[in-house]
Amino acid sequence: MSGEWHKVAPANEIEEDEPKGVEIGGKHIAIFKLGEAFHATDNICPHAFALLSDGFVEDGVIECPLHAAKFDIATGKCLAEPAEDDIATYQVKLEGGDVMVLVPGG
Repeated sequence: MSGEWHKVAPANEIEEDEPKGVEIGGKHIAIFKLGEAFHATDNICPHAFALLSDGFVEDGVIECPLHAAKFDIATGKCLAEPAEDDIATYQVKLEGGDVMVLVPGG
């Protein structure tokens, strides 16, 4: 996948069950820590404009704070209405203690 890696935060600043919202080139992205792994997804719920990083994390699922739509953090798959569409996921890596996210270029 082509794109550019972006430093989003030091790894020690991202707590489990406390997602962090970032903006990269106008794209809203949510960063999650699940166990020892980091994940990144779109941060905007596809049902209605709400920041998923303001939602509730439980068992690897993010629940939208606005209407309770649910998404699998690792895959982006929509798990509960009212949303019907999946959310995008992004590659994540650790580099020198920092969380890096690959944002596709266009």
